[in-house]
Amino acid sequence: MKYNFDEVVNRRNTYSLKWDGEDLIKTMGYTERYDNETIPLFTADMDLPVPQPLIDALHKTVDHRIFGYSVFPDEYFESIQHWFKKRHDWTIKREEIVYSPGTVHALNIAVQALTKPGEGIIIQRPVYPPFTAAIEGNGRVVRNNALKCDAEGYYTIDFEDFEDKAKDENTTMFILCSPHNPTGRVLTYEELKTLSDICAKNNVIIVADEIHGDLIRKNQKFIPIAKVANSTDHIITCTAINKTFNVAGLHCTNVIISNPEIRKIFSDKMGMQLPSPFTIAALIAVYNEGEEWLEQITEYMDDTMAYVKNYLAEKMPTVKVRIPEGTYVMWMDFSGYGLPAQEVHDRIYNKANVLLEDGHLFGIEGEDFQRICIPSPRPLIKVALERIALEFQEIESKNQLEEVCRK
Repeated sequence: MKYNFDEVVNRRNTYSLKWDGEDLIKTMGYTERYDNETIPLFTADMDLPVPQPLIDALHKTVDHRIFGYSVFPDEYFESIQHWFKKRHDWTIKREEIVYSPGTVHALNIAVQALTKPGEGIIIQRPVYPPFTAAIEGNGRVVRNNALKCDAEGYYTIDFEDFEDKAKDENTTMFILCSPHNPTGRVLTYEELKTLSDICAKNNVIIVADEIHGDLIRKNQKFIPIAKVANSTDHIITCTAINKTFNVAGLHCTNVIISNPEIRKIFSDKMGMQLPSPFTIAALIAVYNEGEEWLEQITEYMDDTMAYVKNYLAEKMPTVKVRIPEGTYVMWMDFSGYGLPAQEVHDRIYNKANVLLEDGHLFGIEGEDFQRICIPSPRPLIKVALERIALEFQEIESKNQLEEVCRK
């Protein structure tokens, strides 16, 4: 089936957080302005239609007309195993799979169950804000192994600093974001192996958020960290259909834990979590029949990223941006304007009326950045970029004139 991802689907009045959540979005401090003309591109939530097999499966569930307590059938686990074996050559045993209603929930459970108040947990900023919240909100201490960024905007790991922090006897956990959000890095085999070896040597548990692992550029390869480890006894991996297939509202994360002792501690803290019948039907449908759709949408998002990069190069060359190796977010560096971060925010959020995500939310390392989520119809992305470019047009014209004079 050929999907039309250029179609703009009106999501207003459908209980959508990004399109209907004005009060919550303002309360959270994302923006001062939000109205019917706002274009929200701040959250990792596609504005694109889901696979037809998923729609068919959900219709079948609705047609049954009863939505009571549900349990996982064998096919649920078999679908997970089949998907990861086929896509990533990763063999997962059924008993290793623990259901969670969400990845952020799973992170909090892992922190609460496997670390103690006051202990240190390593993260790599700039990074997804809920990592910090899961640590500090549970009375633990952030150990920031800040990523290094070169002049081209490419991020790498400071392994010397990472090992120093892992050696600290008060450090007990490392929360890995792979592929990395917001920088888009897809870590290599060597990078993952080094991280795993350091943590194993120092008795540091790795909690790997790999929920963007299916959203990879065509010339890249994603490797689950559990595949490179000599032993997976110290590794917990969060997987999900939520990002891959645009079903965040169905709350479906599957946590892979090979160590029986850690799995029991984690599961006991998680408690009994009964799935929705819609969640079960959705996972089976997308993992068994969603690959064609995924290939199409990956190609579409690749083209959108190329469009964004080319547009900025032409209209806003002062902004630095790379096409990420993975994820569907782009990390835009506005530091070249020499403007305070608040003024950049004001021009984009209040004047252009486009809702992105301020880089400082990902750590001080992101102060001059903006994160944009691009899985929306390209016509919508085009309008958003045109609005933003208009607000920086005067500065760009001045910069271009100065460049001509220098030559």
